Amino acid sequence: MNTGGRVKEMFREPRMEAAPTCTIILRCKNSAHEIGLALAALFSQEYQDFELLVIDSGSTDGTLDIVSAYPHRLIRIAPQDYVPGRVLNRGVAENKSPICVFLNSDCVLLCPQALERLVQAFDDPEVVAAFARQVARPEAWSWVRREYLASFPVIGPAPSWIELSLPFAAMRRTAWNEQHFYEEAWGSEDTAWGYRAHARGWKIKYVPNALVMHSHNYTLRQLYGRRFIEGEADSFIYGGTNQTARIILRAFGQTFRDWIADIRDRSYADIPLAPLRRFVDAWGYIKGARHGTGRKKAGLVDISHGQKIVLDRHVSKRS
Repeated sequence: MNTGGRVKEMFREPRMEAAPTCTIILRCKNSAHEIGLALAALFSQEYQDFELLVIDSGSTDGTLDIVSAYPHRLIRIAPQDYVPGRVLNRGVAENKSPICVFLNSDCVLLCPQALERLVQAFDDPEVVAAFARQVARPEAWSWVRREYLASFPVIGPAPSWIELSLPFAAMRRTAWNEQHFYEEAWGSEDTAWGYRAHARGWKIKYVPNALVMHSHNYTLRQLYGRRFIEGEADSFIYGGTNQTARIILRAFGQTFRDWIADIRDRSYADIPLAPLRRFVDAWGYIKGARHGTGRKKAGLVDISHGQKIVLDRHVSKRS
């Protein structure tokens, strides 16, 4: 069925008076060591038809001093109120721009045309959202670099497991009006939005020449928290049954592939770490998925357990 005309009409943008084309929604907490580069790169962009909306969840370092050097609007929330989907929904609701751009406080745009290229994706009236190519930081560990290369290829399309990735992404306000970010679990709000959008036949575009630097060298403790919250979220997004055996078998296969890549890349120090990392990865995901499945069956709406698991391990220590 050809739905192109219907989709174009659904997402036709009413131009708001006195509103910039884009609002950049930037979330932060205790980001003083990285947000300066992110803002310098943003305000060096050739495309300048934007406003900056900063949502801070309780910074106690110099983050807001750095932000104050740039024109912006500021929303302050308490650390315990930081739930990604909820915060993003508030950020979109509190601006009038037809296009909302999401930028993490630790993301650095790597070329002066990055924002313009992302926004140009909406020249196609059927595109409802777009996301950029992320490259790992110079100090990224070898396995981190490999995973970013696999997830964000030099040329499109993006792999099927990347539904949408918000560190640097954009969305039509009209699409958000139809479908808000989910708030049932603490993480994977971008995956959930992209999954539901694809299920509705909406078009999300990967823009590999909108280049941004972003990666994390997670400790094992941080990795567990990250994977726990992803497992919990996936139980809400995808549902499904117990996949413990499949996840453990996959971890063994990933370990062997890590070893082969480590030898090829001469990353010998990673060889003894790879199986431990993959075990923590798998176990965190399994525990999170079990917790999420239990919450769904019991009809529990309290997300505080998953929130505590990930934030207690986060570099910013939001809790």
